[in-house]
Amino acid sequence: MSFDRGPLAWFAGHHVAANLLMVGILVAGALSLFQTKLEVFPEFDTDTINIQVPYRGATPAEAEEGVCIRVEEAIASIEGIKRIRSAAMEGLGTVTVELYENADDQEVLDDVKAAVDRIETFPEETEKPVVAMADTRRRVITVALHGDASEKTLKALAETIRDDLTAGDGISQVDVSGVRNYEISIEVSEESLRRYGLSFQQVANAVRLSSLDLPGGAVKTAGGEILLRTKGQKYHGEEFENTTVITRSDGTRLLLKDIATIIDGFEDSDTASRFDGQPAALIQVYRVGDEGALQIARITKDYLEKIAPTLPAGISVATWDDDSIVLRQRIGLLLRNARLGLVLVFLCLALFLNLRLALWTTMGIPISFLGGLWLAPHFDVSINMVSLFAFIISLGIVVDDAIVVGENIYSYLEKGMRPIEAAIRGVREMAVPVTFAIITTIAAFAPLLYVAGMMGKVMRQIPIVVIAVLAMSLVEALIILPAHLSARKRHWPLISGITSAIERVQLKAQGLLQSFINGPYLRLLNLTLEWRYATIATTLASLLMVIGLVASGYLKFSLMPKVDADNMVASLTMPQGTPVEVTERILSRIEKAAHDVVAQFETQEPDNDEQLLRHTSLTVGERPSAGGHGPTAKQSIGGTSSNIGEVNVELLGSDVRTVSSNTLVNLWRDAVGEVPGAVSLTYQSSIFSGGDAISVQLAHRSFPTLLKAVDSLEHVVAEYPGVKDVDNSFLIGKKELKLELTTEGRTLGLTLSDLGGQVRAGFYGEEAQRIQRGRDDVRVMVRYPESERRSLADVENMRIRLPGGAEAPFTTVAQVTEGRGYATIDRVDRRRIVTVTADVDA
Repeated sequence: MSFDRGPLAWFAGHHVAANLLMVGILVAGALSLFQTKLEVFPEFDTDTINIQVPYRGATPAEAEEGVCIRVEEAIASIEGIKRIRSAAMEGLGTVTVELYENADDQEVLDDVKAAVDRIETFPEETEKPVVAMADTRRRVITVALHGDASEKTLKALAETIRDDLTAGDGISQVDVSGVRNYEISIEVSEESLRRYGLSFQQVANAVRLSSLDLPGGAVKTAGGEILLRTKGQKYHGEEFENTTVITRSDGTRLLLKDIATIIDGFEDSDTASRFDGQPAALIQVYRVGDEGALQIARITKDYLEKIAPTLPAGISVATWDDDSIVLRQRIGLLLRNARLGLVLVFLCLALFLNLRLALWTTMGIPISFLGGLWLAPHFDVSINMVSLFAFIISLGIVVDDAIVVGENIYSYLEKGMRPIEAAIRGVREMAVPVTFAIITTIAAFAPLLYVAGMMGKVMRQIPIVVIAVLAMSLVEALIILPAHLSARKRHWPLISGITSAIERVQLKAQGLLQSFINGPYLRLLNLTLEWRYATIATTLASLLMVIGLVASGYLKFSLMPKVDADNMVASLTMPQGTPVEVTERILSRIEKAAHDVVAQFETQEPDNDEQLLRHTSLTVGERPSAGGHGPTAKQSIGGTSSNIGEVNVELLGSDVRTVSSNTLVNLWRDAVGEVPGAVSLTYQSSIFSGGDAISVQLAHRSFPTLLKAVDSLEHVVAEYPGVKDVDNSFLIGKKELKLELTTEGRTLGLTLSDLGGQVRAGFYGEEAQRIQRGRDDVRVMVRYPESERRSLADVENMRIRLPGGAEAPFTTVAQVTEGRGYATIDRVDRRRIVTVTADVDA
């Protein structure tokens, strides 16, 4: 007979083979669990190339014209480029190249590098362009080093921590942020320049020529070869003091310390950080390659516990913005759901079916999950928040097919059929419907594999995990489960007593179920069959009602739902040119309001011993959280400015506190109230950033026409009900003083280059040289003292050196007109754009 033929029958009759297959799946999955990469968000290629060209001291308009436009034109014809985006800001021009998904990233990168290297018309003041694929490394945890100490002390300790972390195993990349870069500033007053007839260029040349290391070749002697070196590079501020600027005919010398104040400190920028109200330096730890996020967080915390007692008095360390906490919570959620699922499935099946059937059907959950963990890494899927979400989705699906197959086998056993025959007949009858049920579910998830763009690279993790788990569940239901149910029962005295007690409970449960089937259910079934047209009409009415709920907008749609976060962030933007002291004062007020709100809420719950507020971070000049988190987070562009900042408040973990961060952030918003003069003040309390609810980009070659269109669109969008916080990306920049040569200045032989160069040297600085001091790149700048760089009078009081060596008053050779520029200039496909954004009521 053909009854016992075929792979399903063979496995049902060969218990050893089925058990070996089961053990193999479990062992392979367990081994993969320890070898699979652990990360917060999945790592993937962004298909973008970033080009950054520093243009220090330049306005956004100058960066646009001198950098962005020239790079755009140079790379526009390269094959494989989908879109070109650029942003011009103060001191920096950036161009982002978006590639087609099927383009060869490395080939396009090489072409872009070659095209940028061929540009010969960059302004002389620009630095070497940096061309690279977009950074895909992920920050895992931040270490906050804070205390009542100088910025130099904090930075030195932060660099020591950075070096120690990277010296060990498990951590490859660590950056120090929140502190300024080192700089040696040589400040020469206008009076000293006039007294000795010097220019900034002469002072800078004196520094360059007296501070250098130069190899001199080698001397071949009888005793061997001897290298020659001219060694005189200076690395610290005090070493520059005795630099000779002028040597007179009588042998006397004018030293640099006689005419200048030399400050070995930090660059003149508006970046500052405070942590828990104290000056701070931040050490950001990243995950790269196969490094695990949980391992990195553990190594970092163990190291901090070891060094905390050795830090100087008054300086402390704390972990901050730890993304591994979220990952650990999601893993814990999956394990809790899996344990609860195992128990509930077993109990439900044990009430109505055979105990052995309940046990082996429940085993489908670990077999399917470990099998999925075994398959997932082969498709470049790691353990992350997205794949864990997919495993949680699969949890409620995997046992369905095993229940169907097992129940059918059990029904034949109840009819008195031999176990082997019941197993073979039961699995064969259910093989086709169960297989098609699995294929149908797979078909529902498969379209996510073909979602394009960056979001598609994230979403693909979900169908891969679900399909892998479902495939393993099908193998378990059709091959492994029948083999276990076909085995003959063995009688164990102790187990038989337990089984008898369970069977008595089963009889009662089955009696209740049978009473429900023969009573209420049967009456309802007869009623629906008798009134079949009314039943169909009710069903259609329910369907139309559901469609109406969606079409009317009553049921809201959100691409990325707001998930309660452990951090609340307030991001502030003041008008361009706002003094850093004003921005810091407003941020301090916002920070104090957060403390007040939390303290007020804690008084309402006196029984709670744990503090609701853990840490606060205040940053001036940057917005570290502006990019947000998650796959759809915005890509923030580097740059500092005195008019921006943020306050980040870390709360007690969401699994412990009794109030949501969304509730607290609303109270915080009310406590802060209106901030006079602020361009924008936004609050965020969600883990994921799904981007703006409404975002429209307008582009036009005529900027005045573009601004009129933006105003019109804002009015139209604001008229829609439920729309709020309508804004656009255009901001007026700082005040500008535009310099032009007078007729007299041209007559004296000056060019616009002479005028601009001398003014730039005095107020921005003349870069004498750049030195490598340890791991730090230090610039040596010659400029006016800070006290002479604060007003228009300081510009008008400087003297301009003429080509022949004589000097002329600034007001004679130049005239000044006042104006305003743009804060930033955004461009897409070689056209200026302005983005209109708005939020929508939830």
